[in-house]
Amino acid sequence: MSEGTERQETIRQGYKDRLVIVTGGAGAIGSTLTAALADEGAEVIVVDDLSSAYRWCLPQRSNVRFVEGSVVNDDVLAEVFREKPSYVFHLAALFANQNSVDNPERDLEVNGLGTLRVLQHAERSRVDRVVFCSSGCAAYGSDPPRPVPEDYVSLDVHTPYQATKLMGELYCNYFTGHKKLSTVRARLFNSYGPGELPGSYRNVIPNFIYWAMRGEPLPITGTGEETRSFTYVGDIVDGLLRSGVVPAASGEAFNLASSRETRIIDLAQNINEMVGSRAGVRVVGRRSWDTQRRRQASTEKAARVLGFEARTNLHDGLAANVAWFRANWARIVSDARF
Repeated sequence: MSEGTERQETIRQGYKDRLVIVTGGAGAIGSTLTAALADEGAEVIVVDDLSSAYRWCLPQRSNVRFVEGSVVNDDVLAEVFREKPSYVFHLAALFANQNSVDNPERDLEVNGLGTLRVLQHAERSRVDRVVFCSSGCAAYGSDPPRPVPEDYVSLDVHTPYQATKLMGELYCNYFTGHKKLSTVRARLFNSYGPGELPGSYRNVIPNFIYWAMRGEPLPITGTGEETRSFTYVGDIVDGLLRSGVVPAASGEAFNLASSRETRIIDLAQNINEMVGSRAGVRVVGRRSWDTQRRRQASTEKAARVLGFEARTNLHDGLAANVAWFRANWARIVSDARF
């Protein structure tokens, strides 16, 4: 059996008939992860307070159960951890940078206290592993080397979100080092794909698709020369599944990302062309906290340890995203919040 085949078999066998908690499981990444876990034969409990997600995005499966509640609520966590899960994927967070600037105390409560409580319950319940979803924008500061490796970490943060995501990583280190709880820190880079609705605090791709489909010019916050490592949600989920069961991943951090840089101006032009919009772009002021001009991840460690590779090219990923928008347009228009 080849190494790649052996890893894939490890994933299949790792989740079959096991109980898995996914916090923040109604979001784009969480709902895609939930569907993948259900496909592998896991019993999945989704915990989500629906503050930035929608129930209709959840997969309707007999082996998926939804519990509405916040990770800050100790009673909610006690209820679901009482069932003794094998794995926990902690995605619940106050998302994202601008939201944390506007609501710093709520950010600290959800991303700080919420993460601590999840880890406490996981340790008491003796789960096999917790996979914590961190962020590439949090760990690496304003001007990291490119491509940035996992062992480069900066305290040069510019938003509360970056600070609390780093806090979550430190809590994981503490629980692994002193409580012997197996944790993995997954640093996600610019995830996009079906399941993410547009809105004031959402990512650039769903917002660009939404405005392009409405025939509005796409706002460029900066020069347009800024780059990001846009990563399709399906690839992110593949990396998360691997992070949960690969033995050598325990205690480690991994960049789950595409290694390719894309300029924001090119992204805007591609989306306009894909949806047939002739509205073009418009330049708006740069946000004060948005100091990262370029962002590119090293994926060497994730490839070596997890067998991870972001296989979806940007064109195909955007096409799938646009198709999802078209199929769900009425709901998206109703639920978008700007």
